[in-house]
Amino acid sequence: MIERGLVAQRIKEFQIQEYIKKNLRQVGHSKTRVQRTPLGEKIIIHASRPGLIVGKKGANIKKLTTTLKKQFGLENPQIEISEVEHPNLDASIVAESIANSLERFGPTRFKGVGHKTMEAVIQDGALGVEILISGKIPSSRARNWRFYRGYLKKCGDVAISGVSHAITSAHLKSGAIGIQVRIMPPNIELPDKIVVLDEPIVVVEEAPPEEATPTSKRKGPQSRSPAKKASKTAKKDVKKDVKKDAKKDAKRQGNAKTDDTDKTDDTKDDTPDGSSSEKKGNIVESASPSEVTEDVVEGKAGESIPEPEQPSPSSADQKDERS
Repeated sequence: MIERGLVAQRIKEFQIQEYIKKNLRQVGHSKTRVQRTPLGEKIIIHASRPGLIVGKKGANIKKLTTTLKKQFGLENPQIEISEVEHPNLDASIVAESIANSLERFGPTRFKGVGHKTMEAVIQDGALGVEILISGKIPSSRARNWRFYRGYLKKCGDVAISGVSHAITSAHLKSGAIGIQVRIMPPNIELPDKIVVLDEPIVVVEEAPPEEATPTSKRKGPQSRSPAKKASKTAKKDVKKDVKKDAKKDAKRQGNAKTDDTDKTDDTKDDTPDGSSSEKKGNIVESASPSEVTEDVVEGKAGESIPEPEQPSPSSADQKDERS
């Protein structure tokens, strides 16, 4: 019993929608919804021109409410009208406008009507549109005319639930003409859509010319900071200065050694007193063995001290010993 009540309720809602659709022609009717409320039935009508539905001083709405009460047995119907924001993206409104234009201008201008409506739909942001006009246009023989542009899904769940589809008819002298419109809205989510992300842009900031220092090629990816570079260069300079000072000291010690050895090796003469003498020209300077040894110690540090040579006996002393 519950199932039969639900089916009867759905049938009643469908009959109300068809009645409103037939009576509200040339108004830009899109769709009708019926909602159950504690106060009664609420009927929401979506249209592009709500002023024509209301009428002068609400005369059209009053007439519609009385007919709905009598014909469908509604206790307290509340009619609400909402305006469609983008009428060119609604297939039912576009099909109704094509039918009205064909009834007004005749079948001879059907191509201009089709191309004009198609451009208007694409300009509003639709991804794709297809218009099919079939009937005795423009001759007495029935033909099918297709106007299409953009990308449109024809199969799958997206074609059923995502694409706006509408069918209507225009009544001319030559006969009825069928009009079929499919529009793919811009806010649809396609399962095969791929978004390619842009590569991240790396911004490298160059140091000012005053702080910039010449850098050598390194194997590591990270570069050292200017403070570390400055400390490293300072250490290198200190090491170079220490090495230079050590070399100078070594050279000075070597020169002192050579001078002392030249003085001791040159002009050494033996004397009867047992003291060595240095001759420079006509001047003879005698020095005691103790002074010679001190000079050698100061000149050659770390070397053994040579012993003073013993004076050889003279010839007179040798004769006295023989006698």
